[in-house]
Amino acid sequence: MTILHTDIYKFSIPMHPFTIATGTMHYAQNILIRIHTDAGYYGVGECSAFPMIVGETQATCFEMAKDFARLWKGKQALDIQTRMRELHDFTAFNATIKSAFDMALHDMAAKAAGQPLYRFLGGEKKPIETDLTIGIDTPEKMAETAVRFKSNGVRIIKVKLGKNAKEDVERVRLIRAAVGDDMILRIDANQGWDFDSAHDALRLMDPSDIQFCEQPMRHWDDFRLPELRQSSPIKIMADESVFDHHDARRLIAAEACDYVNIKFAKSGGILEAARIDAVCAEHHIPCMMGGMLESRVALTAFAHFALAHDNIVFHDMDTCMLGHKTDPVTGGVQYNGYFLETPDTPGIGADADDAFLSHCESITV
Repeated sequence: MTILHTDIYKFSIPMHPFTIATGTMHYAQNILIRIHTDAGYYGVGECSAFPMIVGETQATCFEMAKDFARLWKGKQALDIQTRMRELHDFTAFNATIKSAFDMALHDMAAKAAGQPLYRFLGGEKKPIETDLTIGIDTPEKMAETAVRFKSNGVRIIKVKLGKNAKEDVERVRLIRAAVGDDMILRIDANQGWDFDSAHDALRLMDPSDIQFCEQPMRHWDDFRLPELRQSSPIKIMADESVFDHHDARRLIAAEACDYVNIKFAKSGGILEAARIDAVCAEHHIPCMMGGMLESRVALTAFAHFALAHDNIVFHDMDTCMLGHKTDPVTGGVQYNGYFLETPDTPGIGADADDAFLSHCESITV
């Protein structure tokens, strides 16, 4: 199966403003690609650039995608290991745009095998229940949002924190008081605290029964994570500190985290995500399947991956429920309440709507 050409789109999805510790997003600055082959069908991939986390923007992803497409033209699509090694040899980092190319190859491979991606990866159907995330606002407004979520059937809430540790304690206290004891609460500081703030905040939040805290400090403070984990009554999940399996192995060896959040935008796609999961599973560190602000195209790939990896026990898969003003996707996962139903069609089973793409800036290489 020979690669003929690649369509590259600036897949911009308007959003209601969404705030985390590192910034506010007004649109999802995504890239969508379609890799065409002589087999008569194409593979689809999507990534969502988060410059404050991965150092990539939609513009940089678009330019790198052109280079990647030229590099792969005329090459064999089903040799995924070799194709991805070519990208890693061509450029260091740039994991976000690499993930779209990795995803497209896996889509084609599963299509060639006549299998849905989760089965191609060795998985089977199981329940996937996502949390729903509350962006940073005043403690009172966040508590009101939590009540609204609960009334809509949400059972797991992820609370964004990291702007001010003292206010964060109040945010969590009010949310727990508002939703009662039966709601699962997770918190995510998005690297917003220093060590002292994290140490104090986590101890003060203990009465609020928090399932875990994602990424309390900047990744350059990883050397203090073991100390924080030892003192914290709340379990620690590494996110921005783990981009690849080398990061995972380093943190696990240091006894720096209880859990790891896997995101394709950090790992560069499915191949490296599987390596991260394998290292974590070997050391009995459960993982979460997370994302940035992808549409249901990439979200569907996330679901397939989660179905194929039993060590993924947490699911933060509300990406396109976080204020996307439109859903430019055909096929793909569907939400049944807050459970995800994954398609059984060959490949990923999701694609972008051609009518939406017709208004996107694009190039064919």
